[in-house]
Amino acid sequence: MTWFRRYRLGPLLGLVLLILILAVASRQFFTASNLLDIALQTSVNALLAIGMTFVILTAGIDLSVGSTLALTSAIAAQWMVGGTSPWLAGISALCIGAIAGAFNGVLVAYARLAPFIVTLGTMTLFRGLTEIYTNGQPIFNLPYSFNGLGNGAVLGVPVPVWITMIVFLIAWMVLSRTVAGRRIYAIGGNEKVAYLAGVRAKRYLVAVYVVSGILAALAGLILTSRLATAEPTAGQGYELDAITAVVLGGTSLFGGEGTLVGTIIGALILGVIDNGLNLLNVSSFYQDAVKGLVILIAIMLDRKRSEGR
Repeated sequence: MTWFRRYRLGPLLGLVLLILILAVASRQFFTASNLLDIALQTSVNALLAIGMTFVILTAGIDLSVGSTLALTSAIAAQWMVGGTSPWLAGISALCIGAIAGAFNGVLVAYARLAPFIVTLGTMTLFRGLTEIYTNGQPIFNLPYSFNGLGNGAVLGVPVPVWITMIVFLIAWMVLSRTVAGRRIYAIGGNEKVAYLAGVRAKRYLVAVYVVSGILAALAGLILTSRLATAEPTAGQGYELDAITAVVLGGTSLFGGEGTLVGTIIGALILGVIDNGLNLLNVSSFYQDAVKGLVILIAIMLDRKRSEGR
């Protein structure tokens, strides 16, 4: 089984088995339209999970991504309703996401506060700011030109799926083919050793949270476009789905180990579970129970991997 562990085929095997089971259980599952729907539904969580992978690789965590998603999308939506072009509003939202991520990163890297505590606080802070900004009300009447971001298609493939694939390729190149990527892994493996080796760990810690903030904002823009509205409650619980996808894909919560390929597989596992349960008309109460069970399994698998090092 050495080769099995070496190439981290566990998550992929789990995804394949899950697909086979659901294909037998529901005739509607293994159709082109449904598979595209799974990819579309997974795109938002996949973007959040890619950003979360950068953070977790440094032995950090970002619980604020759902709130960042809500805040940035609400601001962008309000600006668009006020006459700002979708392009300018979208770019501004990404910049605000970067600022939110930098705020987290500075507190973690320079104030030396625990990532869990910092992002738990900013999760509540950003959510509160969203409620204040929107007065607790959804924002409607978005321009029609913004609709294509979440609902358009190119060559029959939804635009959000294309965006997710492009982001994945860029992120994969950074982590696997650049010095910056190697240093991110080194920081997660042992930050003190990385610092003694000349790695400016604090700058990289800020950078990974910035990446997470930007991708949360991008996910928010896509979600807002798909729903044609910005909800102040958008993104609630999304941080747990992102973390679960990362851990299911083989990235260790202790940092320094994991791949983006695994993260995408983890996100697809969650997407397939959601889709399959809906096709089988399983009650939403049971769906929440299944998700909770998946989270526990992910944590146990991570603990077992860490003990086996």
